[in-house]
Amino acid sequence: MFSRAPSMPDSYDVLIVGAGPAGLNAALVLGRCRRTVLVCDSGEPRNQASARVSGFLSRDGCRPADLREVGLRQLDPYESVQLRDVAVEDVAGQDGCFEAVLQDGMRVRAKKILLATGLQDTFPDLDGAERLFGKGVWTCPYCDGWELREQPLAVYGSGEGIVGFALELRLWTSDLVLLTDGPPGFGEADRMLLDRAGVRVREEPIEKLEGDERLERVRFRTGDTLERTALFFLAQAHQRSGLVEKLGCELTRRGTAETSSYERSNVPGVYVAGDASRRVQFAIVAAAEGAMAAFAINTELLHEERAALARAG
Repeated sequence: MFSRAPSMPDSYDVLIVGAGPAGLNAALVLGRCRRTVLVCDSGEPRNQASARVSGFLSRDGCRPADLREVGLRQLDPYESVQLRDVAVEDVAGQDGCFEAVLQDGMRVRAKKILLATGLQDTFPDLDGAERLFGKGVWTCPYCDGWELREQPLAVYGSGEGIVGFALELRLWTSDLVLLTDGPPGFGEADRMLLDRAGVRVREEPIEKLEGDERLERVRFRTGDTLERTALFFLAQAHQRSGLVEKLGCELTRRGTAETSSYERSNVPGVYVAGDASRRVQFAIVAAAEGAMAAFAINTELLHEERAALARAG
C-alpha cells in the first residue's frame, strides 16, 4: 500500500495510527514542521465500500482509493515522515514517552500519539444489508443522496430517531418509504408528520434485501416485494481500534472519542481525529481535524522543548 520502505528508527516525535484523511493530513502538516513521524495503517478504511468521496472541495466525486493515493504521494518529499503498512497492536506509557507494539513485533517509541483509526459500522439484523453495503445500502445521504435524487428510496429503522432521518431523506427524493420491520416505535404525532411529508410507512417484517450487483427490491415475510433503488439506515458504529479505550480515552454516547480543542483527548499526549472523534464524519472534516491536531501537537512539543532549554540553562 505505502510507497516507501525506509530504514526504521525506533523513536519518533509522533506516532499516527491510521492513514485516512485525518492521519495523512496530520502527517503532512507535521512533516512540514520537520517532525519525525511514523504513520501506521492496517489497510481497512471505513469508506472502502464507497464509490466516491463527496463534499470534498477539489476532490468531489473521486474514488476513496484515489484520494488516499494522492495523499500518500504528497508525503514523498517529507523525509522525516515514515509510512508502515502494519497495524498497531498496543500502546502504553505516558505523555512524552509512549511505546507501541506493531503487528510485526517491532516496538517504537513516540512523544505524542494521534489516533486516526476511524469507526466500524454495525449493520442492522437484516439479511442482505452487509452484502449490499455500498451497492444500494447506505448510511449517509450527504455522501450518496445526490446520486440517488428522485429515485425510489427506502429508509430502515424504528423509534423516534428514525422519523427525523426519514424527513431528512425527503430532501433527495419524493418517493420514500419508511420500513420499520415491525412495530414502529413512534406515536401518532410522528406518523402524521411523515404522512404530511409524503413518507409512506410499512411495518411488515422483512425477509431479506434482494439484488445481485445492486439492491433491487425488499422482500417481506408475507411474500410481497417493494422495488427500491437504495436503502438508508441509521449507522451504529464502534471504534475500529481498541487503542482508544486501551489508552483511557473517554467516549461519547455515540461511541466516538470525546475531544476538546484541537482534537485533544482527556489523556495527556493523546489526540484523536477523524471519524474516531466527535465531529461531523465527512472526509474533508477529518482532514481538517488532522491538521488541527498536528498544529496542536507541534505547538505542545515546542513548549516542552523550550521548557527543557530553560531547565538546562
